[in-house]
Amino acid sequence: MDTIERAKAFTLDKSVSYAAQAVVSKTVIKRDTGTVTLFAFGKGEGLSTHSAPYDAMAYIIDGSARITIGGDVNELRAGEAIIMPANIPHALHANENFKMMLIMIKG
Repeated sequence: MDTIERAKAFTLDKSVSYAAQAVVSKTVIKRDTGTVTLFAFGKGEGLSTHSAPYDAMAYIIDGSARITIGGDVNELRAGEAIIMPANIPHALHANENFKMMLIMIKG
């Protein structure tokens, strides 16, 4: 996992690169109170069903993804966001190459 340089302008879409058949991540901010992470998912990649003890917001930067939360399927495209509530099982699947920013707030 790589990190973003502080006090330097950056663009979300160019800060993390696609890799074939892989999930690439880059930490933007990591604190005790939460994290901001950029992800690039190759087509067909994803995260299996899991839950987290904190709310998290996924913002789609590029491409599209299927995000399932508590059994409800959501199809998201670039520019859209969704909140994954704490302790509710969720999963992600890349319909095509997609990038997202994940913001996790610890409460």
